[in-house]
Amino acid sequence: MAKNRTFTMIKPDATGAGNTGAIIKMIEEAGFRIVAMKKAHLSTDLAGKFYEIHKERPFYGELVAYMSSGAIVPMILEKENAVEDFRKLIGATDPKKAAPGTIRALFAKSIDANAIHGSDSDENAVIEGNFFFSQFERF
Repeated sequence: MAKNRTFTMIKPDATGAGNTGAIIKMIEEAGFRIVAMKKAHLSTDLAGKFYEIHKERPFYGELVAYMSSGAIVPMILEKENAVEDFRKLIGATDPKKAAPGTIRALFAKSIDANAIHGSDSDENAVIEGNFFFSQFERF
């Protein structure tokens, strides 16, 4: 994957609250190009596979239940310095600690229902993107 791509996913709390359009608008206004996007609903099995890295953690079951509780919008985004710039745009995981004007400061309900996921590295962007988009490298 080119270093100018990242993966994101709007989470069930944000889609359920009707914030999908506003979040996508912020992403585009920040200079990201949406390379791929779809709306989906994860089964508990698929949510479990996506978050398998956290399987031994105490919050795993709650995370899987939450992520399979409603619609999600996974996307592949493109921009120079994509991973780092996107992490700045979404803000800290805990919305109380997120900088004003970031996606989580504006739309997250809690540290658990934090509106959006963003890949933390180029490598994870490829892995996570491939989970949702089988033709990830071709975009």
